[in-house]
Amino acid sequence: MGNGDTRVRGLAARAGGWSARHRWAAVGIWVLFVVLAMGLGSAAGRVDVNESDQLKGETHTAAKIIDDAGIKQPASETVLIQAKDGTTKATDAAFRAAVTDVVKAVRATGRVTDVTSPYDTKTISRDGRSALVQFDMRGDADTAKDRVEPVLKAVAGVQKDHGALRIEEIGGASMQKQYADAFGDDFQQAEYSAVPVALGILLIAFGALVAALLPVALAITAIMATMGLMGIVSHLQPMSDTANSVMLLVGMAVGVDYCLFYLRREREERVAGRDAGTALRIAAATSGRAIIVSGVTVCVAMAGMLFTGLAEFEAMGLASLMVVAVAMVGSVTVLPALLSLLGERVEKGRIPFLRRRTRGNGESRFWTAVLRGVLARPVVSVAVAVGALLAVASPALGMKTSQLTLDQEFGDSLPIVQTYNRLNDAFPGGSEPAQVVVRAKDIGSPEVRQALADFKERAISSGASRGPVEVKVHAAQNVALVSVPLVGGSDSDRATKSLEKLRDEVRPATLGKVDGLQAPVTGQVAGSHDFNDQLVGSVVPVFAFVVVFAFLLMLLSFRSLTVAITSILLNLLSVGAAYGILVAVFQHGWGASLVGAEGVGAIVTWLPLFLFVILFGLSMDYHVFVVSRIREARMRGRGTRDAIQHGVVTTAGVVTSAAVIMVAVFAIFGTLSMQSMKQMGVGLAAAVLIDATVIRGVLLPAVMALLGERNWYLPKWLHRLPDLTHDESPEAVAAPPAPREDERLRV
Repeated sequence: MGNGDTRVRGLAARAGGWSARHRWAAVGIWVLFVVLAMGLGSAAGRVDVNESDQLKGETHTAAKIIDDAGIKQPASETVLIQAKDGTTKATDAAFRAAVTDVVKAVRATGRVTDVTSPYDTKTISRDGRSALVQFDMRGDADTAKDRVEPVLKAVAGVQKDHGALRIEEIGGASMQKQYADAFGDDFQQAEYSAVPVALGILLIAFGALVAALLPVALAITAIMATMGLMGIVSHLQPMSDTANSVMLLVGMAVGVDYCLFYLRREREERVAGRDAGTALRIAAATSGRAIIVSGVTVCVAMAGMLFTGLAEFEAMGLASLMVVAVAMVGSVTVLPALLSLLGERVEKGRIPFLRRRTRGNGESRFWTAVLRGVLARPVVSVAVAVGALLAVASPALGMKTSQLTLDQEFGDSLPIVQTYNRLNDAFPGGSEPAQVVVRAKDIGSPEVRQALADFKERAISSGASRGPVEVKVHAAQNVALVSVPLVGGSDSDRATKSLEKLRDEVRPATLGKVDGLQAPVTGQVAGSHDFNDQLVGSVVPVFAFVVVFAFLLMLLSFRSLTVAITSILLNLLSVGAAYGILVAVFQHGWGASLVGAEGVGAIVTWLPLFLFVILFGLSMDYHVFVVSRIREARMRGRGTRDAIQHGVVTTAGVVTSAAVIMVAVFAIFGTLSMQSMKQMGVGLAAAVLIDATVIRGVLLPAVMALLGERNWYLPKWLHRLPDLTHDESPEAVAAPPAPREDERLRV
C-alpha cells in the first residue's frame, strides 16, 4: 500500500484527528460535559452507603430488622469514673459524689436522654474501682458528633472538681468528633497536596509551565466531572467518602499519566522534525491507542471490586472505574484539541535551569546504560530481578489480616484511645458489645420473655460475656435489643471466639427454641467477623475476573499469546513484592519507625484485595505504554532486541515522570496518622516504584530479549480473534499531507 493510500485505523487516531480539526468544538463539548456532570450531580445529591447495605449475612439482617421497625438508635455515650489510686472504691462517699455530679452535669446540658447511674444498672467493675454513667444523645445519631461538645465540656468540668478520680467520656459521638478534629484537616491537606506535588514534578519533567499545567488541568476536570457522575450513579449504587478519596487518588494518578504519555510523544515527534499536525497524528495513533488499551484494562481491573458483594468496595470500584474512563476519554479527545490550539505556545513559561536529561531523540541516557547491561546478559538479569522480587515478596506468605482496633489504628495519638483501653480493661467488651436483635410475633409473650431471660443467664455462664447483659424492649415493633459485652474486649481474636460461642451455642439453646423468632447478632466484632468472611469468599472470583479479562485484553490488543502471559506474570510479581513490603513493615515492624507504624502487627483486612485490584490496573499503564512502543519499533522493521532497547529507553523518561508523580501522591497518604491509610499509601507507592523500575526497566526487557521472536507468537487457531492492534509506523502516518478543515480522515 503506498503512502498516498495510508489508512489510519483505530478509535484513538480517529478521535485525535477529529479533535484537532474541530478543536473549539472538542474543547466546548468537554467543558459542557464537565459542567453538566457537576450540575446534575449537585442537583441529584449523593446517596451514601447505608449501614444495612454494608454487609450481607447476620449483620445485614439485623440492620434490616431495625430499619423495617423504624427504630432510630441514638448515639450512646459513656462516662468512665475510675479511681486513680488502689484504695478508692465505688462505694466510697467521694466516688458517689462524683457519680452524682456527672449525672447532674450531663442532664443539665439538655442534649442527652436516658441518663443512668451505675448504682442502678450495676455497671461497676469487679474490682469496685470503676463505674459507668451511661446516656444517649438526643437527635439523629449520624449528626450527634456536632452536638456533643457541651456534654464533653460538662464532663471535663466535673473532672476538675474531682482530681482524685479519672472522669472521661467515650462513645460514638465523642469518638467521631475527635476523629474529625484530629484527622479531618489531615485528609483534606493530603488531598490538596496532591495537585501541587504533581505540578512540581511535571515542571521538572517538561521544563515549561504550560506543558506542566495541561495534564494537571485535565486530571482535575476529570475528577470534577466524576464527582458529579458519582452523585447521579449513587441513586443506583450508593457511594461513600472513602470511595471519593480513592477516586481522587486514582483520578489524579491516571489523569496525569495519560496526558503525560500523549504530550511527551507529541513533543518527541516535534523535536524529531515533524510539523505540528503530523506530530499530533502520530501521538494519536500511538500513545492515544496505548491510553485506550491501558484505560480499558484499568477499568476492567476496577470492575473486579463489584464482585465482592461489599457495598463499600462496590462504591470504590465504580467510582475508580468512572474516573479512569473519564480521564481516558479526555486524554484522547480534548487534549489533542488543546495541543492544536496552543501550538508552539505549549512551550510557554520555560524554566531556564531545567533541562531534559535525554538525548536528542528522546532516549534516556541513564536507561540506555542500564539496558545495555540488561540486554547483554538477559539470563543473569532475569535471575537477579526475579530472585530479588521473590525475596521481597516472601514475607507475604505469613500475612496476617485483621480489622484494626482503635489503639492499632491510632496508637496513642488520641486521648480517647487511652480511655478506650481503660474501659476495656475494667469492663471487657463494654466499649464494643455485641447486639442481638430479637424479632418475634409477640415480643411480650411468656415464651419469648423466658427465652430472653435464659439467653441473659447463659451468655454469662457460657463464658462468652461477664455481663451486664441489658435488654431493651420495643413492644410496639415486637423487637428487643440485647446488649452483650464480649469477653476479650479489644483483643479481636478472643472477642471473635466469644462471638462464635454466642452465635453457635448460646443462641440455639435459648432464643433458637422459639418458633418464628429471629435473633441475628451484630455489633463491631460481629461486623468485622462477617466482613472478613465475605471478603475471603470474594477473593477467588475477583482474582479470576481481573486476571482473565486482563489476559484477554492484552491478547486482543497485541495479538500475542506470549505478551499476554508475560503481562500477567510480571504484574503478579509486582503485586507480590508490594505485599511483602507491607508485611515486613507493618506486621513484622522492619523499618516501621520510618513511617510511624510501630506496634500495628497486622495488615488491615480490606487492603490486600484492594491493592491487588488497584495495582493490577495501574501496572498496566506502564506495561501497555512500553510494550506498544516496542511493538511499534518491531513493526517498522527493527530487530527484536533493537526494538526492545528503543521502546524502553524512549519511554523511560515519561514512565519515570509518571511513576514519580504516582509515588509522590500515594506517599502523601502514607504520612497520615491513621494506620490503614498509611498502609494503603506505602503499599501503593512501593508497588508503583518497583513496577516502574525493576519490572519495566529490567525484567520486562530481559524476558523479551530471551524470548526473541517468540514474543509475537499467536497460534493459528487464535488468528480469527478481532484485530485491535495499530500497525501504522510514524513514517507511514507522517507521509500524507495535513488534512484540510473540511477533509475527513479516511478510515
